[in-house]
Amino acid sequence: MRVLGVDPGLTRCGVGVVEGVPGRPLTMLGVGVVRTPADADLGHRLLAVEQGVEQWLDEHRPEFVAVERVFSQHNVRTVMGTAQASAVAMLCAARRGIPVALHTPSEVKAAVTGSGRADKAQVGAMVTRLLRLAAPPKPADAADALALAICHIWRAPAQNRLQQAVARHTVNPTKGRTA
Repeated sequence: MRVLGVDPGLTRCGVGVVEGVPGRPLTMLGVGVVRTPADADLGHRLLAVEQGVEQWLDEHRPEFVAVERVFSQHNVRTVMGTAQASAVAMLCAARRGIPVALHTPSEVKAAVTGSGRADKAQVGAMVTRLLRLAAPPKPADAADALALAICHIWRAPAQNRLQQAVARHTVNPTKGRTA
């Protein structure tokens, strides 16, 4: 499974591609950051994020895109920019028919470190270890993007089985239980 992880942001949008399957060593295929100037017009910044994500999709051809789920922050301006960058990444994937999964920061931390309250240094250290890298990816947005991809590789099979089980056992109002 090849996954593009996206840590959305307007100034720095982390991107990272990981390939692998649960229970086997993972391989990093690429990591980086799409940057936009803070003083640029919002429309131009979003366009730059789109162009950057499109380049990553062209180059790495992922099967899935994992995006950090935007959560409420005290700074509305920051959360708006993050949400806008997130929407751009999801749009790029949807345009190509690539499935998108959203993962919360605590889900990603728990998947990669074992604790949903891990700090950025712990996430970076585990990403480095899991991908057998010489040093943690910099900046932290890049490491977070790789963590998102790893989280999706490890969680997707279980999530798919759960969704299939729920679908088999849902109640059809006109016919009763479907399974």
